[in-house]
Amino acid sequence: MSPTRENVVRIMPDIANEARPVAAGQLAWVGMGEIEAPVRIASPEGGETVAAARVNAFVNLHRPDVRGIHMSRLYLHIDRHLAAEPLSAASLRRLLRDFLDSHAELSDRAMVELRFDYLVRRKALISDNTGWKAYPVTVAATLDRTGFELELGVRVAYSSTCPCSAALARQLIQEQFRQDFGTDRPLDPDAVLRWLGSEQGIVATPHSQRSTATLQLRLTPSCVELPVLELIDSAEQALGTPVQTAVKRADEQAFALANGQNLMFCEDAARRLHKALYQLPQVSALRLRVVHAESLHAHDAVAESSWNWS
Repeated sequence: MSPTRENVVRIMPDIANEARPVAAGQLAWVGMGEIEAPVRIASPEGGETVAAARVNAFVNLHRPDVRGIHMSRLYLHIDRHLAAEPLSAASLRRLLRDFLDSHAELSDRAMVELRFDYLVRRKALISDNTGWKAYPVTVAATLDRTGFELELGVRVAYSSTCPCSAALARQLIQEQFRQDFGTDRPLDPDAVLRWLGSEQGIVATPHSQRSTATLQLRLTPSCVELPVLELIDSAEQALGTPVQTAVKRADEQAFALANGQNLMFCEDAARRLHKALYQLPQVSALRLRVVHAESLHAHDAVAESSWNWS
């Protein structure tokens, strides 16, 4: 009886292993980009959340005579590790160690990058309302002979009111007040109050804009957990006017008050953030970029700062 296709042991070709490269040479990074995977994130309250992540997984190829790496192994390590435990410095180190162990004699350097949204429930300024805010987060880790390196990034949205525009608006309000009330008669407090509550009393307003701060931290070797929420909270406290979620009129009024008492150029925002992040104990290096998407101009106002970043 002749063998059928079902009962014949098939040996499939492994071209990446068997074939020689057309042009020999070492490669800095080889791997897979934009892998879709769930990532488990520990919450400060002791629970966990799951976020949809995009993952880049790479190893170097230091054997110039080998055509390729085992990409499917990287994918399987990602799938197993990210599902097994919440994301942490220790879990990322183990993941990269498995990258290298599965590519023994081919690679001596590994890297993984993750992008996901970190959801936080935020309370309104005055009312009992709460709502979700999504903060885009990036995590990048490398492992090689020199050791393990971990970077954490987050993007924070906030409101910025221009100090120059506020001063110009105040001048126009002063001029309107002088025109409406003059200087040669006593002031009637009730009339002044009515004037202040009218559109004529606010004849000009400063321009404000939604702004973004992109923050990157290089974490110390002793860092165990990823300080995502601590980074976000430190940035928002330094800025003073983070964007809101669900609001009532009382919250909107409180937000207007916060903006009026918290005027800032992009340079002010960058300096505040630098000072706040520099004080975080987990930080060994930092860099940041703030963008004020101005309502006055068609272009943005931008400021950058860094410390110990190379």
